[in-house]
Amino acid sequence: MPTTDPAALLNAQVYTGTYPGLQGDALYTVEVPNDWDGVGLIMWTRGYGGENLELGLSMPAAAWRQAVIDAGYAWASSSYSANWYDARAGLEDTNKLALNFVDYVEYDHSLRLDTPSQYLISGGSLGGHIAAAAVDRENIERTQFKVDYAGAAPFCQSEQNQFQWLGDYTRVMMQLSGYGDEEYSQFQDLVGTFTDYGQVSLLTNPGPMVTALFNTHNNGLPNWTSPKGVEGQRLVDIARNLTGGERPIFDIGFASIFQDVVLSTGGANGDINGILATSMYGNENQVFRWTTGAEPTDEEIEFNEGLSRVSANPDANPLRDDGVRWIPLVNGDFDVPVMTMHTLGDFYVPFRHQQLYRERAEENGNEDLLVQRAIRAPGHCDFSDGEYQALISDWLGWVNDGIKPAGDDVLDPAVVADANYGCTFTVVERVALPACTPP
Repeated sequence: MPTTDPAALLNAQVYTGTYPGLQGDALYTVEVPNDWDGVGLIMWTRGYGGENLELGLSMPAAAWRQAVIDAGYAWASSSYSANWYDARAGLEDTNKLALNFVDYVEYDHSLRLDTPSQYLISGGSLGGHIAAAAVDRENIERTQFKVDYAGAAPFCQSEQNQFQWLGDYTRVMMQLSGYGDEEYSQFQDLVGTFTDYGQVSLLTNPGPMVTALFNTHNNGLPNWTSPKGVEGQRLVDIARNLTGGERPIFDIGFASIFQDVVLSTGGANGDINGILATSMYGNENQVFRWTTGAEPTDEEIEFNEGLSRVSANPDANPLRDDGVRWIPLVNGDFDVPVMTMHTLGDFYVPFRHQQLYRERAEENGNEDLLVQRAIRAPGHCDFSDGEYQALISDWLGWVNDGIKPAGDDVLDPAVVADANYGCTFTVVERVALPACTPP
């Protein structure tokens, strides 16, 4: 495993090493302010590491690190003992590191750090899933390593609905393009050929399913801003509804490279990147809409009746006696301050997750403990330095001083659809995006 030590901030020290995790050895990183007195530790939970065996040290954004260190906190992060979407290993390994990092640093560096007086957790993408799950009651009760987190800050968080979204969108594309009678396993043959460019694969040779729904550029690449006919526009509108409804920046996110990322996931048998043996995806109760009225139109009813339906295996992701589920659930059942941040245009891990999180928190009666912020950006986890810094400062003020920060309403369709939605907490206006206008 690679163990290159990352550079410390000017006013901090970094310590790295290995420790035994759930699936084998894991790497750890700990960064502490100079003269740290153990005031608090924030666990950083990393994002998706890909389908490979090589583990790597994960560093949060520099602005996140600096805000944490400047507040007098230390932070620590695990590589987890497995990649893929092994959120179970991510949660268990993170909690184990939180409880034992003082011993690990002493063993590896002959230095005894103070035991923290407070534990917090924050992360992005898959790590956002883990950070949210870590303070959810079911997982607190089930984890092998119980950590009393005083608060959580998940960013651009994935969760169990991520796999529903990926399955829904790709199956709807098959139906609208005229290939709904084909086996879902044929999706990749029908969508086209992807070319790897570092950490992302782009659709460089669109197949018949894509060309049936979208025009192409002169170079042959798909033009996601130019849907073909009624069916192409319906796919765009269904995607809008599935990812959070009418809102600024959606169209730009739809046409981003994350369209290609989402399409590259289609056709799998639903075992979630080898983590689950059977599928937790089911669409038998899904009603897909391209309109927004109170009731589906006759054409929508006809479309849904013709769509191929599959059922999830109810035992695909069961409770366990030896820790949390393989895919820990985010049920919105927490009793500590939770503050989130999500970009409006994220087509890979959609804004819809924030709406579901709010709905679940309301169902559990703890909605007052959830503050959410919408950021006007089209990418995945695309936050500016100022947005990280503001959230960390406000979150810590809430946790420690009881000063609840402001957030965005994520459920009111009229609010979310407003052209200025997301302006309140967007610190840097991104190039080529519609600008915020004064009220």
